[in-house]
Amino acid sequence: MRAALRIAAAVTGAVLAGTGVAVALAATGDGSPGDANIAFVGRWDRTNSSAYVPNWAGAYLRTGFTGTTVKLKQRGTIDVYFSIDGGAVQYTQNVSGTVNLTPTKLAAGNHTLMVSYRVVAGSYTGDAVFQGLVLDSGAKTLPANVSPKLVEFVGDSITVGTTSSKNALTAYGWLTGEQLGVRHTQIGYGGGCLVATADGCVSVAAQFLKTGYSSTSANWDFSRYTADAVVINLGTNDKSHGVSSADFQAGYVAFIKTVRGKYPNAAILALETFSKRYAAETQAAVATQNTAGDRNVYYVNTEGWLPSDGLSDSVHPNDKGHQAITAKLAPIVAARLTPTTSPSASTSPSSSTSPSATTPPPAGRCSVAYKITNSWQGGFQGDVTITNQASSAVNGWALRWAFAGGQTVTQAWNATTTQSGTAVTASNATWNATIPAGGTAAFGFTGTWTSINPAPTDFTLNGTRCAAV
Repeated sequence: MRAALRIAAAVTGAVLAGTGVAVALAATGDGSPGDANIAFVGRWDRTNSSAYVPNWAGAYLRTGFTGTTVKLKQRGTIDVYFSIDGGAVQYTQNVSGTVNLTPTKLAAGNHTLMVSYRVVAGSYTGDAVFQGLVLDSGAKTLPANVSPKLVEFVGDSITVGTTSSKNALTAYGWLTGEQLGVRHTQIGYGGGCLVATADGCVSVAAQFLKTGYSSTSANWDFSRYTADAVVINLGTNDKSHGVSSADFQAGYVAFIKTVRGKYPNAAILALETFSKRYAAETQAAVATQNTAGDRNVYYVNTEGWLPSDGLSDSVHPNDKGHQAITAKLAPIVAARLTPTTSPSASTSPSSSTSPSATTPPPAGRCSVAYKITNSWQGGFQGDVTITNQASSAVNGWALRWAFAGGQTVTQAWNATTTQSGTAVTASNATWNATIPAGGTAAFGFTGTWTSINPAPTDFTLNGTRCAAV
């Protein structure tokens, strides 16, 4: 047997976690499922050390390898997506056994590989069981180059990518993760609901705790990975199954608490469903958690995200629709992965309105740092930090500026924005209304631009001009 496939026989007596079964450990570089150089992203069932099974959509593996060929060992017939050296994703159907992914040999040297299996509405098409890689004689795998950050996308068939050209790989979750350069996975089920119903609608919220979408799936071991952000898109199917507004809102609050219990530091983003179903209830659930002290939960308004030709039917986005969603969502997720403010229980939001009376800083005793942190064709992300340089606190604030390039603010966090023509006003949120002496308040936003995108240089805080820095 080729060296690249040998299991390290010298290492014995290891116990497979949770089973009590002694197994041989894989040698790093040998291409077997237990090879430490292979990064398995998403929820993979590793109960069988010689055959790893991906569960949920969007699970994939990445690794590097040497040599000129790479082959995939498959137990049964399956449809496979793969990419070599970061190239275009290729698709091969109804393959099994030892599948040659390089019928034309590669140039000798180091290469990279990504493999994912085709899913339909959450269930895999065929026998999705990874049994290892076959490499050239003397070749080996290399450590996978993956980000330490991970984003989990939770939803139904829309999140799975149903009706898009490559299913999960052309869905907004996969596209957003790839655009941001982070690990990503989709926990989605076609036809799934937030709330389990008497007529059989599966609760994705309940299955979130499981290794897979099957009702018999084992509980997921959350020590396998920790998500830095969780994007939830649920509610599209609940309406047709008769879930009441009260039950949906209560279910959403409970699900946010579940996610928070598993990922204490993750940003949780609750998307308004693209069909606008349960929008008010979703927003109210987020507000409930904010009021309870969890500032790292956000409601994301998706109004206008989908173009008129962005659907393949009345519900599911097509490729263009998923790309449009990604253009809006990616900068919002990016901002949560690198927050401009640190959530603090001592400054938790409340349900009260912003103070009606505002205290202006003394003239010349405030400064504003406006930074464009990300930019793409037609859009950008901005971060703004206000510094109170006075000896007394500012209680309630409204920052104003004018755009010089016809830009438009489309979404904001940690502030409420309004715009009239070129003039923009950003007002404090309930939890950052006070800027202590020498302290700062920060917020972020996304916007659109056309031909130019210059940064504004003239800012006023509660009517007092601030220095631009």
